[in-house]
Amino acid sequence: MNDSKTASATPGASAQYSRKHPFLAELTRHDRLTRPDSLKDTRHFVVNLGDSGLTYVPGDSLGAFGRNPPGLVDDIIALLGFDPKAEVTDVKGQPSTLWEVLSRDYTLNRANRKIIGGLSERMPQGEQRNHLMEIADNFDVLSHYIDTRDYVDILQEFNEVRFEAPAAFLSQLSPIVPRLYSIASSLAAHPGEAHLCIAVVRYETHGRSKKGLASGFFADHTDMFVKNIPVYVQESRTFRLPKDPATDIIMCGPGTGVAPFRAFLEQRCLEGAPGRNWLFFGEQHRATDFLYEEELLDYQKRGKLHRLDLAFSRDQAFKIYVQHRMLENARELWDWLQGGAYFYVCGDAKRMAKDVHQALIAIAEKEGRLSREAAAEYVNVTLMKSERRYLRDVY
Repeated sequence: MNDSKTASATPGASAQYSRKHPFLAELTRHDRLTRPDSLKDTRHFVVNLGDSGLTYVPGDSLGAFGRNPPGLVDDIIALLGFDPKAEVTDVKGQPSTLWEVLSRDYTLNRANRKIIGGLSERMPQGEQRNHLMEIADNFDVLSHYIDTRDYVDILQEFNEVRFEAPAAFLSQLSPIVPRLYSIASSLAAHPGEAHLCIAVVRYETHGRSKKGLASGFFADHTDMFVKNIPVYVQESRTFRLPKDPATDIIMCGPGTGVAPFRAFLEQRCLEGAPGRNWLFFGEQHRATDFLYEEELLDYQKRGKLHRLDLAFSRDQAFKIYVQHRMLENARELWDWLQGGAYFYVCGDAKRMAKDVHQALIAIAEKEGRLSREAAAEYVNVTLMKSERRYLRDVY
């Protein structure tokens, strides 16, 4: 995939910035979308692309490099016993300090497998080393061990280890990789900006509070109006609005999966697209988790969002998800598909997207009066591959 793309799909524009050479953008708006009583913390961020020349179209993603929390960096350096200002080389081969490099260049909130080998080479004989080797010698045990631990957890548990120099520790770490966020805005509606809808990841393991690298950085450690967020545009080759604006679209985006569909709606409204728009949105509770509620209801009121089907899973005794709303409206959904509508899904690949996929097959079987095999063929081959009207942005 290319790193960026203009609104007119002109190749080569914005090539100055990429994953290898991101633009330092600034945050100009930061709103909480979920209400205080929510079990989730989902936020809306506006990133100013400034004079970068970066452009995008609805369906693209913004790649963003997170930075580690200062407190986590301080704790690791203290456990290692090194000077935070010790001179080291960063991932680009440039001179820097240990504190800066740990903050900016390496993933610290999740440990990798490599560190266990690095520790074993530097561990004196004794009980700690025996315990470490028991972990290292069993693939399943090692996988489970590192799954919930960061480097503070590990250095605290194996406090007999001594790294001879900062570079020796850095050599065991994995570089920070960008997090891709579906852009929640139309560039035409918001020139020079990219809007993001981010669920902030917070959790506790081994007696310590932790956070997601990128989401925690956006929520807690990005100062407003300071150019400190490394970003680039990741083009999507397939997740696109129909070329014909008269084409109907059906969008299925529970939770933060609503992000690209906010962009779709903005773009369609701006262009005056005559095609109908249908959105399936789901979350836990309507009172606290209805993301972009005012905007979506306003689109519906103005006749721009022709159908809005909501699934708030925990507002009743039994859980209702977006796939259940699809099945409830099977006849009309099938009619839209037979009329040439595009079907989009964005969000969790492990469960939601699979359930939505099976619901589509069930709808084709029932409403199309097809055998199970023929219904699966229609969804998997005709819609997805031949006609390319079933498009997914799942993760």
